Amino acid sequence: MSNLKAFVFLALGLSRCSASIINNVADLNKLGLTFDFIVLGGGTAGNVIANRLSENSKNQVLVLEAGGANDGVLDVEVPFFCTRATPYTAQDWNYTTTPQSGLNGRSINYVRGFGLGGSSAINYMGYTRGSKEDYDRFAKVTGDQGWSWNSLIPYMKRGLERTLQPPGSGPPRHRWGVPPPVHGFTGVMPVSLPGFATPEMNARLHKATTESTEFPFNLDMNSGSPLGFGWVQTTIKNGSRSTSATSYLARITRVLQTATGVFRGVEFVQNLNGPRYNLTAKKEIILSAGSVGTPNILLHSGIGDSSALNFQVNNNNTWETFERDATLGEQALAEWTNTKTGPLVNIPASQLAFLRADLGGRFPDPAAGPTTPHFEFFVGNGFFGPPPATGNYMSVVPALVAPTARGSITLGSNDALAAPLINPNLLGSASDSFVMRQALKAALRFASLPAWDGYVIASLGVNSNSTDAELDAYIRANAQSIYHLVGSASMSPKGATWGVVDPDLVVKGLTGLRIVDLSVLPFIPAAHTQAAAYIIAERAADLIKAAWCRLEPVLSEFGKVPF
Repeated sequence: MSNLKAFVFLALGLSRCSASIINNVADLNKLGLTFDFIVLGGGTAGNVIANRLSENSKNQVLVLEAGGANDGVLDVEVPFFCTRATPYTAQDWNYTTTPQSGLNGRSINYVRGFGLGGSSAINYMGYTRGSKEDYDRFAKVTGDQGWSWNSLIPYMKRGLERTLQPPGSGPPRHRWGVPPPVHGFTGVMPVSLPGFATPEMNARLHKATTESTEFPFNLDMNSGSPLGFGWVQTTIKNGSRSTSATSYLARITRVLQTATGVFRGVEFVQNLNGPRYNLTAKKEIILSAGSVGTPNILLHSGIGDSSALNFQVNNNNTWETFERDATLGEQALAEWTNTKTGPLVNIPASQLAFLRADLGGRFPDPAAGPTTPHFEFFVGNGFFGPPPATGNYMSVVPALVAPTARGSITLGSNDALAAPLINPNLLGSASDSFVMRQALKAALRFASLPAWDGYVIASLGVNSNSTDAELDAYIRANAQSIYHLVGSASMSPKGATWGVVDPDLVVKGLTGLRIVDLSVLPFIPAAHTQAAAYIIAERAADLIKAAWCRLEPVLSEFGKVPF
């Protein structure tokens, strides 16, 4: 039997593992436990690591997580309420960025999950792997073919994914085809299609893909070739959000050097104004605090965009109907509560599109290759943002997925519990501004296709007659972030003088400290990054096992999961 020790305030443990639930540091000390591995962060990647390492019953694994549990929090559990989960909530770190020159000097919210499951508990649940070219570029840049698409597919299929067929009210099965050969059906994380149909809008979306070669239909955007419109795949099971949740409530302040070049200690606090405690791992500290938290902890240890277009439509079956009619909203929530069915089982979109811009030779291609997108569309059956008092709407939200601008995470204070300075440098390059403008133009062209005749009444904000200057002004005044931050502790080839970790994710020049989260990616995958976080963690777990256990074969043998 596996033996995971989790530090939490609520009686939760890692799924598939036996767990001792410890309420406070004093109780932990009474047990006199020592730990082989200490995982700093019970978020998306950290919980995968803890699960996999604890498969070996000889390993003692401790997870330290800053936030609390999300049980019973409807804004987390109900998929349709995902837009309410952040910002300014108890499940968000509530960070803001530095003033962004590309956004007219605005500082914007920068959402990060605070609590069990990390950002997998507050994101929009999109499960998009990215392109084959994305992962092959990781392999090329790091010099390790283990990060290539073909090498990672077994982790996706055998350990990670439990692909679920859509329920009866969702998209018909034949629209997705037989079980795709690159998907897993026995893993840990549910991946599903929309569970509630919006027939008129979905029919028009599908018709639009037949009317222009610019917007092709893609049967499976997770096949490694994501270009086109396709059914959104999400981490939803039986109408409720699925996360990586498990864990312990604590704040990590810094990792501690236990010998020259060796970092196996951790300093943390249980309360912001409380005493600081130290723990030492016998084998490794695994830092999984995310792309903001990880570099902040490293620095304190002395180690080294989107914009929405809304269109008024001739359809009463949009989000606004529920928001304006309290009775309908209550009925929908009651249906979800009682049967986990109805309109609330979906996120506010049934399809996504991944597309490329015509760069016209102006800029080098920012994507990993010719089948990798530059931007995406999130198409929603309602107004994106606080809706006007009257009217019904749909939204087309274009977002950059292959930005060229690079930002930074720096210390804002000597206080390890203070927020870092987050500068994503949104629209900070001429290329990014150009592609965003092209994406906005593409959204306007899409909404002008014959499929929308009699449905789309008008565009709000800008339209097909707007000048480039007007489009740019609209973007800079309205753009936000989609929060897919990577690269703040990047991988590089072993022996390289740049980067933070080697391809095995061990911090360069150190022993006992490994980083496992999205901060290690040298480039952002052209996708929503949740899937990449899980994939990284699945391989990282085997890298750690191989380093300490010399397992043959290296790939984990995954047991049955009680779904």
